[in-house]
Amino acid sequence: MSSHTGDNGPVEVEPMPGYLDLITRATTVMLGAWRDCTSCGLELSKRTLLDNAYITWTEIALFFFCAFLWTQVRRGLTDSLFQPLGQWCRLLPKDAAKMPESAWKLVFYTMSWSYSTYLLFFTSYSFFHDPPSVFYNWKSGMSVPADIAIAYLIQGSFYGHSIYATVYMDAWRKDSAVMVVHHIITLALIIFSYAFRYHNVGILVLFLHDINDIQLEFTKLNIYLKSRGGGYHLLNDVLSNMGSVSFSITWFWFRLYWFPLKVLYATCVSSLQSVPNIPFYFFFNALLLALLLMNIYWFLFIVVFVVKVLKVKEVNDVREYEDEDGDKAAASLLKEPKAENNDDDAGHHNAAEGKHVQNGITKEKHL
Repeated sequence: MSSHTGDNGPVEVEPMPGYLDLITRATTVMLGAWRDCTSCGLELSKRTLLDNAYITWTEIALFFFCAFLWTQVRRGLTDSLFQPLGQWCRLLPKDAAKMPESAWKLVFYTMSWSYSTYLLFFTSYSFFHDPPSVFYNWKSGMSVPADIAIAYLIQGSFYGHSIYATVYMDAWRKDSAVMVVHHIITLALIIFSYAFRYHNVGILVLFLHDINDIQLEFTKLNIYLKSRGGGYHLLNDVLSNMGSVSFSITWFWFRLYWFPLKVLYATCVSSLQSVPNIPFYFFFNALLLALLLMNIYWFLFIVVFVVKVLKVKEVNDVREYEDEDGDKAAASLLKEPKAENNDDDAGHHNAAEGKHVQNGITKEKHL
């Protein structure tokens, strides 16, 4: 299927806008749409939902089955592979407890992002290079191509599983509540975009977000592995630093540059040009804007991380530990082993160093 073709023939690809153009045009278009919507309200929303939402009971059943399946697959891999691997590597207790979570997410996001990449760059879909094309030839209740439907089933069921996993399976962090909200918003976007046949732009959104999760989990795994067995492993330290730099750059590039300028411009501006009465225009754009705000919120964590790395010249101060024992473990990793220096002066020096490390610890961020 070619997305370069509209109802009246081939359409010229629009150049990607800048931030100022996005803000001014999106604001103008949205305000105009709001003024023109004289009958907007709950009654119109109900009627629009009934007229344009298409999802079957079979698809709903598949969603719940696959969400349950992801949970069981994760438990199986954790028990049979990830935990034994952590024991074999002789990870520190705190790292061993969190390694299975990172390993599982690395496996899933690598698979899902690879599939999204295949759809966008190795098929006839032109959504990445021509974002407005996601709305060309849109029709209510149109059929969803099988390859995109598979991507939606995989991603939707995984985020259904992730809501449960964040609360009951993952290590609880200071931003875990935000993560639950993120998963709910993402799942709502996936379900409603599928039901309203906005699946083309959905694939683009998933592609722009999953790559950062791959880099994050890869970086965390190398941070765990570089101190395995109570020693220091240079290769894992170098890989964790490379992963941190790559993660920081691609977070801005994919989520704060391409996401608003490609996706939000297409949904706020181009959508009304292709489909003047497009259903739930404000609802979907509100969810996407909320997603952008969370991306900005998490980017602040990344900025703090980069500042600390520049100050201390290493990644060790950026950790996940949240209790006192974890902080002591982190401090001990940064100290050179000096078994023979046990006098009072050394004790005071080490205590002060441990306090400095504890104050320098920041919490990692994951999506």
